[in-house]
This record gives sequence, structure tokens and C-alpha cells, in this order.
Amino acid sequence: MSDQNDSADEVLGLSEATPHYHGHRERLRGRFREAGADAVSDYELLELVLFRAIPQRDVKPLAKELIAKFGSFGEVVAAPRARLKEVKGIGEAVVDELKIVHAAATRMTRGQAQKRTVLSSWSSVIDYCRTAMAYEDKEQFRLLFLDKRNQLIADEVQQVGTVDHTPVYPREVVKRALELSATALILVHNHPSGDPTPSRADIQMTQAIIDVARPLGISVHDHIIVGKEGHASFKGLKLI
Repeated sequence: MSDQNDSADEVLGLSEATPHYHGHRERLRGRFREAGADAVSDYELLELVLFRAIPQRDVKPLAKELIAKFGSFGEVVAAPRARLKEVKGIGEAVVDELKIVHAAATRMTRGQAQKRTVLSSWSSVIDYCRTAMAYEDKEQFRLLFLDKRNQLIADEVQQVGTVDHTPVYPREVVKRALELSATALILVHNHPSGDPTPSRADIQMTQAIIDVARPLGISVHDHIIVGKEGHASFKGLKLI
């Protein structure tokens, strides 16, 4: 350990017998505390999360390995449990900590989307959808049900499919909208490939839902596809 690090550890009151990673932890926590989240990298932010689950080990190598495997902090916390546990040193306690972070982020963005009329807080809706779904390894089809004031009534995952397909049944979509007395829908699904570009099947499925919903007074405001590389809006692309 360098003289500079030794001096820092003395200031922190750490003895020579203290494992080196304790000093690193205190310095990283101090930087985060004083300078905020922008002062730490993705792997360092991940270290801060891992400290709680792994109190007696240097977690920097593990944090770097996770970033290398999954790509970013967001992709790590959103990764499926089974894939996380493929990494040596990752057990249930670590997975739980990561999933708590992801759940907190999802709940915060959902709360922001629910606060106002959905169509007037579109960026919050996009943020929520991306946080909730962009990094999933299977396709999910989600429905946002709106009332006549375009406020959110319900948010439901209707189907979970495979890596590149989700079965969607237009009559079931509309049936659920009628049960909730919804007058409008926003369709959302993810592309695990990362590319949010709509496929021909996506376009046909969207039109089928519109055709069933329109005679019953239910409008489809948009269909949003999210992926690691961004999002696509059918309305923005003039597909509906």
C-alpha cells in the first residue's frame, strides 16, 4: 500500500492490521457522500451496493467482473437472477441486494409516471418502461390502462414470452380494458436483442388490437418498444 493510502487510513483511524479493503471502502463512501453519484463510476457504484452483502471481502474485482459481463450498472441490477448467480462469488444475498436496487428504481420511476396525466409526462413514462423492461432477457408485453382524463388506472404485464416472441391476444387485451373501465391504452414491450426497431409482426399485432378496440370506444395512444439501445414509439414513427 502506498504512503498516501497509509496516511489516509491513519486519518480514518484504521490500524495496520485492518484489511486493505476497509480503507478503500471508507474512501469510496466518503467520495460518494461528499461529491455525489457523479463522482463514482459504474463499477464503484456497484461496489457500494456489494459492501452490504459481502462485508469481509474486497469486492472491487467482483464489481468489475459484473460490469464486464453485463455492460453497465443498470444491466447488472436488472439481470435475471439465474444469470447473476453464474458469476463466481454471487450468492442469494448479493442477488437480493441487486434486486432491491432495481425494484427501488422501478418503483420511483413508476411513481413519477403516475403523478400526472400520462400524456403530459411522457418522458417519465418512457423512463419507467425502460427501467422496468429494457434489460429483461425475455419479451414482456405490458399494458398501461388510462381513464378518460388520460390518468393511469393500472399497469399490468399481460404476457411473458421467449427471447424474441410474446404471444398477444387482442381480444384479451380489450377484455381487460373493459373490466377496468379504461378508455385508452398504451402498449409496451421489450426487445431483449437491444434494438427497439418494430418488426412486421409488432406492426400487425398493434393494428389488430386497434381494430378490436376502436368499435368499443377504446383508443390506442401508442405502442412503445424498449431495449438497451433506446426506445421506439409507433406514434412517433407514424405507424399508428
